[in-house]
Amino acid sequence: MNTIALGFLIGIFAFIGGVLVGLVLAKKNFKKQLKNNPPITKEQIRQMYQKMGRKPSESQINQIVNSFKKNQD
Repeated sequence: MNTIALGFLIGIFAFIGGVLVGLVLAKKNFKKQLKNNPPITKEQIRQMYQKMGRKPSESQINQIVNSFKKNQD
């Protein structure tokens, strides 16, 4: 009976450890992909402004890009 309980506890701890390692690796991979492939680029922001009939200044574009970067962290 004692060995069964010990095996069960080891299995539970191994499962919890595997889940934690998987979460950490998935989070790291997701952040790496966001850094390499940002969700929106400066050119996309320019096109969005032009579709609204506005001519954006470079400071407006930089402000939007910085707000996206700030919210990513």
